[in-house]
Amino acid sequence: MITASQVKELREKTGAGMMDCKKVLAETNGDEEKAIELLRERGIAKAAKKSDRIAAEGLVETYITPDGKAGVAVEVNAETDFVAKNEEFRTFVKEVAKQIAETNPANVEELLAQKSIVDGSKTVQEVLTDKIAKIGENMSIRRFERYETDNMIESYIHGDGKIAVLVEVKGNDSTFAKDVCLQIAAARPEYLARENVPEERVQKEMEILKAQAMNEGKPAEIAEKMVQGRIGKFYGEICLVEQEFVKDSDVKVGDLAKQKGCEIVRFARLEKGEGLQKKEENFAEEVAKQING
Repeated sequence: MITASQVKELREKTGAGMMDCKKVLAETNGDEEKAIELLRERGIAKAAKKSDRIAAEGLVETYITPDGKAGVAVEVNAETDFVAKNEEFRTFVKEVAKQIAETNPANVEELLAQKSIVDGSKTVQEVLTDKIAKIGENMSIRRFERYETDNMIESYIHGDGKIAVLVEVKGNDSTFAKDVCLQIAAARPEYLARENVPEERVQKEMEILKAQAMNEGKPAEIAEKMVQGRIGKFYGEICLVEQEFVKDSDVKVGDLAKQKGCEIVRFARLEKGEGLQKKEENFAEEVAKQING
């Protein structure tokens, strides 16, 4: 049984019509990922990005050490947007970012077990537990990226803690590095260059592109040629160096880097709540439950 909420969610992710969404969901027994593929093969929808499934609250934060040698991007989740605006919570997130930069934990588990750089008598986990008790809402340090290098590190926060970008650039053009951060925040690249894209991801895309071409009535051999032409657009969407520069669409990011005598080494883009499912609450029902005991 396909529910109205399933249809609504698929419509929001793909922009396809209600009946088209309902039809492919029925064909795929409610499997959303397969339904998206079918819509794409039929030319009804564009690729749905996993980052569209934003559903959790909290903050992302960045920190670069004073000597510029280490940089961090971190995501700390909370249950509500209200807590994300709490000054104590925001301060805690900043402290966590600084702790990661200075102590270089291997992962979140190791970070939580470390002694806090703010209160050496407690571990980071104990400080987090105290914050949960005081603020009255569950919180968790979800993930982080840390770079340490002799190259330039630049960072950017967008939307008051919604998106964090960290980038390492070889070269001395700080303006270019800042522009790259803006590019990453706005254009959502998934990989640095086409050689970084997993082969299975490329093959899957080529299968979809071929199905699109054949659904347009093209013979198999023509469809194959069309795939080769269209796969370049795919790389241009997901690979940073092949994207059109957001400030000048006539130049690609990789070409601009060469013009500036720079090289983009790596980047991280953390979007608050990316890939998480947030429990939907009915506020009226919740109030009624409390009134009724």
